Amino acid sequence: MNIEFTELEDYEVAYIRRTGSYFEVQEHWGRLIDWAMTNGLFPPHQSFIGISLDNPDLVEPNQCRHDACVTIPESFEKEKHPDVQFRKLDGGLYALHSFYDTPEKLNGVYQYMFGQWLPHSEYESDNNRFPLEFNMNNLAEDPEGKCKVDLYVPIKKKIYIK
Repeated sequence: MNIEFTELEDYEVAYIRRTGSYFEVQEHWGRLIDWAMTNGLFPPHQSFIGISLDNPDLVEPNQCRHDACVTIPESFEKEKHPDVQFRKLDGGLYALHSFYDTPEKLNGVYQYMFGQWLPHSEYESDNNRFPLEFNMNNLAEDPEGKCKVDLYVPIKKKIYIK
């Protein structure tokens, strides 16, 4: 699996949260995309980002939280949009893996990154930030029914105590 390292900037995002299994229909994405398009927020100027807030191996599937996000420009008038929430995503050092496959296989990438790659690297997860799933295509428009996701895992150098 090809892993790159990159520094991300801070992002301000609008988001809609959903609670439930990550492996069920994600209707909140449709609501967010409709809202974003209505407000002129779409690629290439803005990015759609998914944030899985819970580990489905540790949290009951019906309690897993997911945020469907879209980046917003600095000049965006947030107070005029009570139908979505807003937050800042912290930048910093991230391990990047570009994924192109069916959505249900993305969980395997998470398992590899956290279960195999991180423990054997000189990095550890920075638990003050969440992994970010930058959506690089529209699954519904992909001829093979695959999603293209740039998965950014927040990392920091391991500290070794002598």
